[in-house]
Amino acid sequence: MTLYTHAESNIHKTWLYLTGFLIFIILVGWLISYFTGSYVILWIAIILSILINFFSYWYSDKIVLTIAGAKPIEKKDNPELYRLVENLCITAGLPLPRIYIINDISPNAFATGRNPRHAVVAVTKGLLEKLDRAELEGVIAHELSHIGNRDILLSTIIVVLVGLIVIMTDFFFRISLWGGFGSRRSSRGGGQTRLIMLLVAVALAVLAPLFATLLKLAISRKREFLADASGALLTRYPEGLARALEKISRDPTPVKKASNATAHLYIASPFRGKQAQNWLTKMFMTHPSVEKRVEALRGMKV
Repeated sequence: MTLYTHAESNIHKTWLYLTGFLIFIILVGWLISYFTGSYVILWIAIILSILINFFSYWYSDKIVLTIAGAKPIEKKDNPELYRLVENLCITAGLPLPRIYIINDISPNAFATGRNPRHAVVAVTKGLLEKLDRAELEGVIAHELSHIGNRDILLSTIIVVLVGLIVIMTDFFFRISLWGGFGSRRSSRGGGQTRLIMLLVAVALAVLAPLFATLLKLAISRKREFLADASGALLTRYPEGLARALEKISRDPTPVKKASNATAHLYIASPFRGKQAQNWLTKMFMTHPSVEKRVEALRGMKV
């Protein structure tokens, strides 16, 4: 797969996930309506899913930046960083993204936005303080590659959709425990109907968030390898990004405002000291191992 076909694939995946989310919310709404005997809930689910899809597309980047505590800066605030980003954007043929700073001593970075014209690159203060120019250039090139590959919208929307899937399934599970608001259908069917509703709710509560999370992590791991390669080709110096990844992974300080919902956006896991090496933990890791990424970078010929 070329970089161009990968970018086109990500655009198609974004609309696929938005459509899938729309169907999922309507399905949950229908289940709640069926067991409670009130189809008002179905209409609420339809309206909610449309609104959430709209806000996910237009405002998911703002949600992520707010969660991260990122603040915008202008060229006068950090002219050296701006020049570095500008030069790489010219080389990559990308419009200049907005630049945000996260007031955190842990070195890390991420990109977000719905398309290259409305993109954002966010870096922590720790990244600016602890990396040399070649390493910082490698990190910025990596994030610009996410923008060029159209990863950013897909990854950012998933933050919103996965979180809402968890909320919706939890809502359905609680309604089931309460007996479906004492609906007429439940009273006619007796305990059997309530038992079916409870079993469906348990299945949704367990499987839907698990599937959504595994989907998010699988997408994250694949895109990191591609962005590493694209970033290295952009700078023509893979060693810079390789050293940056090593420094970031060795730093013991976690990113304060990082959460499970946003961890996959960062260039490296924002958590520290929590990555046990058993197979179950590896399955739920948001990033491929730094060792594998560094090995791939140092094996590149540019």
